[in-house]
Amino acid sequence: EFMTTEVTQGMWEEIMGNNPAHDYGVGDDYPVYYVSWNDCQDFTDRLNGIDPNHTYRLPSEAEWEYACRGGNTTRYYWGDSSSESVIGRYCRYIENSDSTSHSVGTKDPNDWGLYDMSGNVWEWCEDSYWSDYGDCPIDGSAYKESDSDRVRRGGSWYSVTYYCRSANRHSFSPGNSGNSLGFRLVRMIRTPEME
Repeated sequence: EFMTTEVTQGMWEEIMGNNPAHDYGVGDDYPVYYVSWNDCQDFTDRLNGIDPNHTYRLPSEAEWEYACRGGNTTRYYWGDSSSESVIGRYCRYIENSDSTSHSVGTKDPNDWGLYDMSGNVWEWCEDSYWSDYGDCPIDGSAYKESDSDRVRRGGSWYSVTYYCRSANRHSFSPGNSGNSLGFRLVRMIRTPEME
């Protein structure tokens, strides 16, 4: 199950005891940013230790794109239009962000009820980055290679429309963070087989 919004600063602070976000939108309902991929692993480890009924993790890149599209095959999850009158209903990007992040869930969701899959903040995926899909797993699981860059998806408040496309992908070092880079989680019911 995909979380309907990006992880918020309020949730991060509740689990980690601090708020790394500053200067680009601050508040309990704003997405957390200035978090590295490594930081996200620490967060999910702590969250998994608190909630005995669920397992939390970053989505694989395949899961992320499938969820972003919400059953659609168009350029964006709302269709093919990148006009401000259309994209502005769904996405916080360079044309309507005032150069800052915004509270999660304030734009229209995709057809599956997921908010901010495009824009607001980039979202980390579990996968190592590869330039093409030649070696990717065919079951939707994450492609993992140690000591490599990780995948980020979705565009951000600082992105032009091209970066907000459902298929757009970029890489970033797992130890680096940024003012427009956050994440969302997948939550699974924990079963005895997962122990």
